Amino acid sequence: MNSHEPLLRIQNLDITFKPKAHAVRSLNLEIDKSQIHGLVGESGSGKSVTSTAVIGLLPEPPAKINSGQIIFKGRDILKLKQEEKRKLRGREIAMVFQEPSKYLNPSLKIGEQIREGLSLHLGMARKPALERAFELLSMVGLGESRRVLDSFPHELSGGMKQRAMIAMGIACNPSLLIADEPTTALDVTLQLQILELIYDLQNRLKMSILFISHDLNVVKQIADRVSVIYAGKIVESADKKAIFKNPLQPYTQLLLLSIPDPEKRGKPLKAIPGTVPDAEFIPSGCAFHTRCPYSKKICAEEMPLLKEYKTGHFAACHLLDGNTG
Repeated sequence: MNSHEPLLRIQNLDITFKPKAHAVRSLNLEIDKSQIHGLVGESGSGKSVTSTAVIGLLPEPPAKINSGQIIFKGRDILKLKQEEKRKLRGREIAMVFQEPSKYLNPSLKIGEQIREGLSLHLGMARKPALERAFELLSMVGLGESRRVLDSFPHELSGGMKQRAMIAMGIACNPSLLIADEPTTALDVTLQLQILELIYDLQNRLKMSILFISHDLNVVKQIADRVSVIYAGKIVESADKKAIFKNPLQPYTQLLLLSIPDPEKRGKPLKAIPGTVPDAEFIPSGCAFHTRCPYSKKICAEEMPLLKEYKTGHFAACHLLDGNTG
């Protein structure tokens, strides 16, 4: 989308699942160096499938990457061998998941889990790796770092497990951290704490972050740039201020109307009618046309292209081209 070279560039990525579920459709996305890029959309829109493809963990089969490129630091991840992907994963690209309990090894102490990554990717010996694990746990705000180091996952609270997972994610100082709904399973207070932690770590380590969420309010608090995804396709992408002050795409506009605005207390919320279409039954043309209040005939017939309408502000909508037929 831009002339400069971003840290990560996804071009025309197309992913299906057997038998005919179209999860990601000609998706384009760029993440700059030292940028927090929010990827937002409703459940089932293709956010997690996209991130799983980036980190090289997409199960093939049942998934099939039909076309596209995922260019990271000039290399196409999709063309790498499995061993090359394993070296990249954790060292250069790391991921923080929504439910850490599913991804932390229940039979291994937290310190050992962090140590394993440091030994595998950086070749660190056991003792210095454990000392580094202690430092990382302190860095993510776990005051009782020695106790946490020697704890099993089930001995920690939800917020502590998420902090431990973030410590594992940043252990090898990756260039890109993917945070997939990292605050969804937490209460409001813990959500704010984790958001502040991620923001502070990004400022300190200067890494890029792909922050995935279904909640625009959460993305608003942390992202520099925001991309909106619907039915496996990016429908709008711009810097945060432009997205929240002047959204161009009807789906983005309706998403904003459906969330509470602290600055406009008492204003009624508007739910978007219908649901995200099943990946096996995506409507023709613009996939949002069945829910869009401004839908025209062309919207059902032709898929709109993602175009730049203002500097750095991309959107996919026929109405922006003056097509009213």
